[in-house]
Amino acid sequence: MKTIFTTFVVYFLISNIFSQEKFIKSPYLKTGDTVAIVAPAGILKNRETTIENAKILLESWGLKVVIGKNVFNQNNHFAGTDEERLQDFQEALDNPTIKAIWAARGGYGSVRILDKINLTKFRKKPKWIIGYSDITAFHNHLNSLGFETLHAMMPTSLEEKPEEIIETIASFKKALFGEELRYEIPSSNYNRDGKISGEIVGGNLSILMSMLGSKSQLKTDGKILFIEEIGEYEYAIDRMLQSLKRAGYFKNVKGVMLGNFSKIRKNSTSWGSTIEELILDLLPKEIPVLFDFPAGHEADNWALFFGRKVDLTIQKDTSTVVFHQK
Repeated sequence: MKTIFTTFVVYFLISNIFSQEKFIKSPYLKTGDTVAIVAPAGILKNRETTIENAKILLESWGLKVVIGKNVFNQNNHFAGTDEERLQDFQEALDNPTIKAIWAARGGYGSVRILDKINLTKFRKKPKWIIGYSDITAFHNHLNSLGFETLHAMMPTSLEEKPEEIIETIASFKKALFGEELRYEIPSSNYNRDGKISGEIVGGNLSILMSMLGSKSQLKTDGKILFIEEIGEYEYAIDRMLQSLKRAGYFKNVKGVMLGNFSKIRKNSTSWGSTIEELILDLLPKEIPVLFDFPAGHEADNWALFFGRKVDLTIQKDTSTVVFHQK
């Protein structure tokens, strides 16, 4: 009996250790630190002013800025060849004076260089990888390795109307400099109320699906999964969510946060339900679900630390997302 009890205790302790996954946090930025702007994905045609405005913004916060030498290269769909985009990203990773890497835009192309990146120096001295949309590929890859990343605005976000990105910019600055991130939003009628704590992981739905079956696939057990999307038909959204479900993404997830589902395309035949109803139909009935968090492909795109523990409280009138400071 004593042997059985001892075995049980050891098993319990080991299980508890593995269930408390700790993500590695990069150092917050301080005045005088350097940020690199690189373009790992889509082309930046006629966007020199946009990048200059991003540089001015960071410098107004007391930061230094370096711009990848290949940022404005053009190779059909991409901001340069795979080798050129990889070169800028790798040099920013390896340069010890650079404390954060800010993706200029998304689009498509990050996955084409993902497996060629050497993370040896990054593992020893991690730094913030920042962006959204196609940059989800980097978020997923690094989160699966146990590193925090920053889902936030990109330089192209500055092309929005200034009055519409005040909170977006403010949250980005707070995240970079390690200030408290605490959000309160009106509650959707589609929400499933609850109060939970856990690390947020996720990103753009299309990219989440494209990571399935690879070493960059997320571990969602015990996590809060964030999802956003743009420009898809409802049937395509259903198909991608069904793929995540079949891959086990929702089996042991603690909760789900839904960001912007923007510019949903209309099919010739009606889907027959709202996006919210489509999503709820796929998720476990017992988990809390938060809709309409302002992050994704809209001007209001609030910063999220992927891999960071949050307290998520979903109530009838208002809901809160509070990041732990660590």
